[in-house]
Amino acid sequence: MSEPSSAPAETLVSENYVLAPDAGQRPSGPTPSQSRFQVDLVSEAAGASEEKSGSSENSAEGTDPGAGGEEAKGRFRVVNFADPNGSGSAASPEGMPPEGLQNGDTVMSETSLHSSTGGQHHYHYDTHTNTYYLRTFGHNTIDAVPKIDFYRQTAAPLGEKLMRPTLSELHDEVDKEPFEDGFPNGDELTPAEEAAAKEAAEPKGVVKFGWIKGVLVRCMLNIWGVMLFIRMTWIVGQAGIALSCVIVCMASVVTTITGLSTSAIATNGFVRGGGAYYLISRSLGPEFGGSIGLIFAFANAVAVAMYVVGFAETVVELLKGADALMTDEINDIRIIGTITVIVLLGISVAGMEWEAKAQIVLLVVLVTAIVNYFIGSFIPVQSKESAGFFRYDAQIMWENIGPDFRQGETFFSVFAIFFPAATGILAGANISGDLADPQMAIPKGTLLAILITGIVYLGVVVSTGSCIVRDASGNLNDTVSSQFMANCTNASCKFGFDFSSCRISGNSCRYGLQNDFQVMSLVSGFSPIISAGIFSATLSSALASLVSAPKVFQALCKDNIYPYIGIFAKGYGKNNEPLRGYILTFGIALAFILIAELNIIAPIISNFFLASYALINFSVFHASLANSPGWRPSFKYYNMWVSLAGAILCCVVMFVINWAAALLTNVIVMALYIYVSHKKPDVNWGSSTQALTYQQALSHTLHLSAVEDHVKNFRPQCLVMTGYPNSRPALLDLVHSFTKNVGLMICGHVRMGYRKPNFKDLAADQSRYQRWLMRNETKAFYTPVFAEDLRQGSQYLLQAAGLGRLRPNTLVLGFKNDWRDGDMMNVETYINMIHDAFDFQYGAVILRLKEGLDVSHIQGQDELLSSQDKSSGAKDIIVSIDTSKDSDCDSSKPSSKTTSLQNSPAVHKDGDEDGKATTQPLLKKDKKSPTVPLNVSDQRLLEASQQFQHKQGKGTVDVWWLFDDGGLTLLIPYLLTNKKRWKECKIRVFIGGKINRIDHDRRAMATLLSKFRIDFSDITVLGDINTKPKKEHVAAFEEMVEPYRLKEDNMELEAAEGLKNSEPWRITDNELELYRAKTNRQIRLNELLKEHSSIANLIVMSLPLARKGAVSSALYMAWLEVLSKDLPPILFVRGNHQSVLTFYS
Repeated sequence: MSEPSSAPAETLVSENYVLAPDAGQRPSGPTPSQSRFQVDLVSEAAGASEEKSGSSENSAEGTDPGAGGEEAKGRFRVVNFADPNGSGSAASPEGMPPEGLQNGDTVMSETSLHSSTGGQHHYHYDTHTNTYYLRTFGHNTIDAVPKIDFYRQTAAPLGEKLMRPTLSELHDEVDKEPFEDGFPNGDELTPAEEAAAKEAAEPKGVVKFGWIKGVLVRCMLNIWGVMLFIRMTWIVGQAGIALSCVIVCMASVVTTITGLSTSAIATNGFVRGGGAYYLISRSLGPEFGGSIGLIFAFANAVAVAMYVVGFAETVVELLKGADALMTDEINDIRIIGTITVIVLLGISVAGMEWEAKAQIVLLVVLVTAIVNYFIGSFIPVQSKESAGFFRYDAQIMWENIGPDFRQGETFFSVFAIFFPAATGILAGANISGDLADPQMAIPKGTLLAILITGIVYLGVVVSTGSCIVRDASGNLNDTVSSQFMANCTNASCKFGFDFSSCRISGNSCRYGLQNDFQVMSLVSGFSPIISAGIFSATLSSALASLVSAPKVFQALCKDNIYPYIGIFAKGYGKNNEPLRGYILTFGIALAFILIAELNIIAPIISNFFLASYALINFSVFHASLANSPGWRPSFKYYNMWVSLAGAILCCVVMFVINWAAALLTNVIVMALYIYVSHKKPDVNWGSSTQALTYQQALSHTLHLSAVEDHVKNFRPQCLVMTGYPNSRPALLDLVHSFTKNVGLMICGHVRMGYRKPNFKDLAADQSRYQRWLMRNETKAFYTPVFAEDLRQGSQYLLQAAGLGRLRPNTLVLGFKNDWRDGDMMNVETYINMIHDAFDFQYGAVILRLKEGLDVSHIQGQDELLSSQDKSSGAKDIIVSIDTSKDSDCDSSKPSSKTTSLQNSPAVHKDGDEDGKATTQPLLKKDKKSPTVPLNVSDQRLLEASQQFQHKQGKGTVDVWWLFDDGGLTLLIPYLLTNKKRWKECKIRVFIGGKINRIDHDRRAMATLLSKFRIDFSDITVLGDINTKPKKEHVAAFEEMVEPYRLKEDNMELEAAEGLKNSEPWRITDNELELYRAKTNRQIRLNELLKEHSSIANLIVMSLPLARKGAVSSALYMAWLEVLSKDLPPILFVRGNHQSVLTFYS
């Protein structure tokens, strides 16, 4: 038996091959088909032993490769190709994949296939006609084929979410097993196995409705309300046939447009339970969805009371007619209504299946009643003629074709009475979670229900208007004799009746379209069936509302948008029934039933429904306007402008029905909208609001890029080298104070290390720290980059940060307090960053606090990360972070000195080997353990880091505007003192001048500031800047720079040049003498600062410039050190010498 050579085996290693784990790691599920080969991760020894065994069955099943498998990680071999029948023999050539496939997605070697005997076989045949190849493609590769399970949400109710291979697993170098959980595509199943898996995936006994029972029946029952039987004929009497048809068509137009919009939203992705709330919230976001969801659920709950009271009133009328009242009318309505709502609650709680059966029975009764009316209208009965019902007649139709408004009614008042009869189109959508296929059922059922009910309403309008007169007395003696026939002009005269006497006398006409609400019972073939139809209409609508309200409210509670209502999110039973919601709905309905006065609340409910319709229509318009790639509904028969028209129509109808109720509805919606907007629920549903915001931001950014900058519109747009945003809070807070709502702020972070950069972690950190900024209400962007060193990273940021006109123009750094403690090459890098900023035409700002800036060694990650980012057992809120993990360009030695807390900005060095920094807790959050106090320096640092978070109170911002940089040194303190925290601080301006021109210079500066419209409290002209500083201060400076001098006079020229090249930061003797005057000025300025500004809240001072290539970094750093030593917070500012202030309009 020949052993397989290592060379062919290595040809099998491909980034597209599946690494099948051992049997112990294989995922649970149906047994994979044996008519397929697999690649197993094995050791050479295990592979050899398996091949010698010749057991094809074990190989096909992916048996344990043995103990050697761990030592041979990353090596592969092809396990034999099993016979489909499981016989264990080698597969025939017809079952083999072809040799040398070009796509590289099969596990075949280009030269050989190792069978169970270890031999080699070669096959050549057409791949396109080979059904085996087509059937197994993608199911034996690492790269996953398209599959619906990859696109499910985590909590998808219709199946398990599978994870597709990540890009890292396919792209990264193979240093570990890319897959440890089996095949990414899943094993190919036989049809029987697929059916079994599908049956196992669905919970037993869950009731799911189709489009007829789930949507069509519900919508028809809700639309065919009691209005059809007791108000439709009155509407025809008032408005006439023509205007009644217009009223029905107008209502149908509104509902049809809303139905089209509902269909579009419902087919733009999987729809869960929640009906109108779910559709609106997922389209427009939680603000509109939350406000509509609450009032829609409440409206449905009160609608239960409305329909039950309507039913109870009908029953009480029948009891009154039979003289069988229990007490009085009001109390009988309450008694019957309470009993009815209890029965309906029992049906609902019994489950959706029972409720659906009850709806079917009610629909049969309702349809029977409608058919009963139409049959009766074709059967003229002589005894009914005195009540105004004759037969279908053109003269009657012509007489009723026009309007006859009475008792102050108008077209719009009649329309307002009818329109609630057309509502109910969301009855099917409201139980979307109980539909088998909501995307198909909602459009089909809703639109068909609107069509059928609209036709029936029009049929009733034409029918009643063509066979019944408007007024009739019911008196058989109101006949007309032949001699008076010529004077009789009414349509009833043709049939021998003249009802003009009762019409003239006033209210004596008790019958006819205008006077009798029970005309349809009169016309019908069997009047009790009409009463049954009225019962059916009211009870079915009540039942639908009783089911809809808890379902919508449950969906709202699950999203946790409002506090204290989460208990109603819990579902029970196989259908996740909201039993608590049913009880709440029952309580609300019972309360309104007991009140029994719904004349005020009824129009508000209609307006609540109309507000929902308006927002559904607006959702479609908004989503289309946003032009998001995610908006692609499979229902194509919609138009964004038609949807907008529908939204406007709904708003108009709201005010037509009842303007006061419409105003109240809008106030409630807006109040809830403002509340949810203020609360900012932590949800992300990919709403069209987000899409439109992006589109507008992109459009405005492009438009802004086409406009040249103007000095009047200059804004400080700062690239702040913060490192992690929470590591330098004082720097972040101060810059945010003058950029908030004014300019751009980007938190730059250069991450560098000795290992290969992990860009995936970088992206995760970017998202995580951006969330931290948002939670802390800091309007800034966090932008990390990987670089080999700090200067390179800062150059990346200076060049690439921002977008179009939204790009930084000012670099902000923290002062490098520890510059004398570490490697001086870090100082060289730090100073070169400032030079680079000026080279890129940036302004430069440096903040120094004497306590330091960097609090990363005492600020814990609990304050940084959201709860989902925190580890479950984390108790340390204050953690010491090693400088190898979070230092700025300093050496890697850790230090707890105050001077080393404030390194140069924004660098993260990745640790070696496992990348984890050494940490040690300094402060425990655990209540059981004693709190360890901070040392004095750390306590001062922590307090200083928070000083810009508080209101500054009455104080001063001292502006030492020594050099004209374009005005940035003056603009920043002006913007700062405009903010609430700094409002009470006054600006004091200090300038240099000649001793003999102090008054002139002060007046000139005051004139300039007044032209700039910048308020100031005082101007001080310093005439003694060039006075020599104190000798002890000069001596201290000399002592400070002594270690950094080159001292070239004491060595040979070549050695001096070599040392200067290797250590460019060194100060030459010539340089020190050349800039002696400038050095003395910095020392003298520090003396003046201590004299004039020692108690200022903040000092803003012109940053001294050092010529690149002429002034060494050590000398420049020494200037900044001596200038800012032992002072309040000081902000060095140097603009790019382009004007940022103007006094022209």
